[in-house]
Amino acid sequence: MKEFALLFRQPDYDYSNVSPKDFEVITRKWQDWIGQLQSGEKMVNNGTRLANEGKVLRAGGVITDGPFVEIRERLGSFIIVRAADLEEATTLAHGCPALDAGGSVEIRPLFEY
Repeated sequence: MKEFALLFRQPDYDYSNVSPKDFEVITRKWQDWIGQLQSGEKMVNNGTRLANEGKVLRAGGVITDGPFVEIRERLGSFIIVRAADLEEATTLAHGCPALDAGGSVEIRPLFEY
């Protein structure tokens, strides 16, 4: 088995205007999906949710606010899963709630050392 990072991107992660009931639904979707990965022994690491703010350092020492100034979707968080190959890791990404929010899941193999 190999390990893969599932990187979650969405147009926005600001939930300040979401009703408590809708936020509960979103939270439950994530918990259910993550729970399926855990029960199938596919979850390696649940990563850490990223804050909305940040900076980008570019070649030449140019610093800009926010890591997302030139992309449509923001990187919000990631998890590490265990799968036989990239195809299985991609299958595991199906059902991710980021997709319901118009986002995407990037599946990347991790280097093995």
